[in-house]
Amino acid sequence: MDDDPLAERQAKAADTGPHGLRMESWFSAAPYELLLHMELVQASDGTATLTMPFLLQFAQGAALMHGGALMSLADTAMVMAIKSVLPPYTHFATVHVEADYLRPVTQGIVTARAQLTGRKGRKITGETCVFNDSSEPVLAFSGVFVVARDSRIKGVTFADDRK
Repeated sequence: MDDDPLAERQAKAADTGPHGLRMESWFSAAPYELLLHMELVQASDGTATLTMPFLLQFAQGAALMHGGALMSLADTAMVMAIKSVLPPYTHFATVHVEADYLRPVTQGIVTARAQLTGRKGRKITGETCVFNDSSEPVLAFSGVFVVARDSRIKGVTFADDRK
């Protein structure tokens, strides 16, 4: 009997959510960030620094660090910078990004440095630069984030939330 790829995908779909999520704290790493081995170095006053290793699992077909992994690091750095200025447990989301890939990453640890550049109402803007081990920029990222009207995060709990 032949394997049925559609049946296999449908069987796996039971694990696709919705999921409940309990975060340890407002600044703790989400499951995706843990998967990518991101580490928060600092976050305060609208800035943040994160690092991430280039592991084999993050390589694309030419043995370079996958652009999506670099974008994830840049976006997450911006998220942490935003968290440093918003009240804890505020819900916000990335709504627009632009990026320029400046040079390939072939090894080592990449570092993302994010800084907020503006805020008007619920809209927050910022920039992140990702650097390689030689402190050369590898990705320039800018983003727009919007704070939700109902800013309390629904469906996610935080161990340190004292309400």
